[in-house]
Order: sequence, then C-alpha cells, then structure tokens
Amino acid sequence: MSAIKQNLIQIKSTLPENVTLVAVSKTKPVSDLIQAYEAGQRIFGENKIQEMTEKWEQMPKDIQWHMIGHVQSNKVKFMAPFVSLIHGVDSLKLLQEINKQALKNNRTIDCLLQMYIAEEESKFGLDEKELNELLTSVEFKELKNIRILGLMGMATFTEDQNQIKKEFTHLKSIFDSLKNIDGYGKDALQFVSTISMGMSGDYQLAIECGSTMVRIGSSIFGGR
Repeated sequence: MSAIKQNLIQIKSTLPENVTLVAVSKTKPVSDLIQAYEAGQRIFGENKIQEMTEKWEQMPKDIQWHMIGHVQSNKVKFMAPFVSLIHGVDSLKLLQEINKQALKNNRTIDCLLQMYIAEEESKFGLDEKELNELLTSVEFKELKNIRILGLMGMATFTEDQNQIKKEFTHLKSIFDSLKNIDGYGKDALQFVSTISMGMSGDYQLAIECGSTMVRIGSSIFGGR
C-alpha cells in the first residue's frame, strides 16, 4: 500500500462523520493525486487556478475541485466551468465576478466567505463589520448564480495552541451569528452549513472548535 493511501486511511479514521476532508494537492504531481483518488479521495484543494485547471483536464471527472488560495478576479473565468467550491472569497467585487462567470457557464457556484481571524498581516479576509455590510447589501442580493455555503478562516501560524483555539472559536462564533444578521434572508441561510478551518498541524483542534471541513496536504502527500 502506498504511503499516500496509508496516510489517507489513517486521517479519515480520525474524522467525525460530519467533517469533510479536502486533500490539499497544490504543487503535487498528478501521479500523487491518482494515488489518493484510488484510495477513495474525491475532493482536492488547489491554490493556483492554472494548476487546478491543468489537473482537472487530466483527472477523472467525478472529482470536486476546491479553490483554496487567494483568487484574482481576472482568473475566475478559467475555473468557472468546473470548480465545486471557492474557499477564499473576501470581497463583493470578487463575488460579482464569480456570479458573472457562473452565469456564462449556466451554473451556480458555491463559495465560502473568508474571515480574517489571525494576528498576521499577510492573511486575507473580511472582518465582522465588512461581513455584515456585504451580506445585507442590495448588490449581494442581486447575485443569483452564487451560493454562500459558510465561512473559511486561517489561524495564525504559531505553536501557541491557546491562540489558535481562540481564533477558531472566534470564527465559529461569527458563523453562529450569521443567522441573526438583519436582512440576510432565510432563503440564503438554508445553504449555510460549512465552516472550513484547520490544516495538517491543527485540524483536530479545529474540529473540537466546530469545523466541518478541514484542508490537509502535507499529512497526506508529505512535505513540499
């Protein structure tokens, strides 16, 4: 049995039923992804649209491709025909572009809104005020070809488990408060089910804090 298959089996055995595993396959060759596919993995996460598109063209078509990196608006059109979920949406402008490209492809594209929860300047994301403004705006309500499934966040890159836990708990509290946002209609909320947080180093803590989707790369495929 390959190391990738062994890693996948081991990780999946630790995940609760309600938690979805995204195998982060960025920078990895198609041969590695095929091994994971043959072990039953069907959800892969990439952070560069060009690389994801090339892999999509080569791989079986029952795979769900998740875009987990920062998205540039001008690249959305390349993944719009096939992407299953876009994790890192952090502006109305980007949502409008995703909506436009989804419409061109006669699709509804699922998205997660990225929240800024870390104590690092390098991370992208919305704060709570921006989230409220976005979800209650007239422009947002006009977007018919996107669905907001929930939130995504990345904790600070630190060994301090207490800080990571604090940030994950904060994201969960924002997620729980979505149903109280005035004007963010009940119709929109029927889809809100996903909180994507936790990676190879901290996914077990993320699950304890309420994560329903974890993004794991190096623990499956080995280090970069």
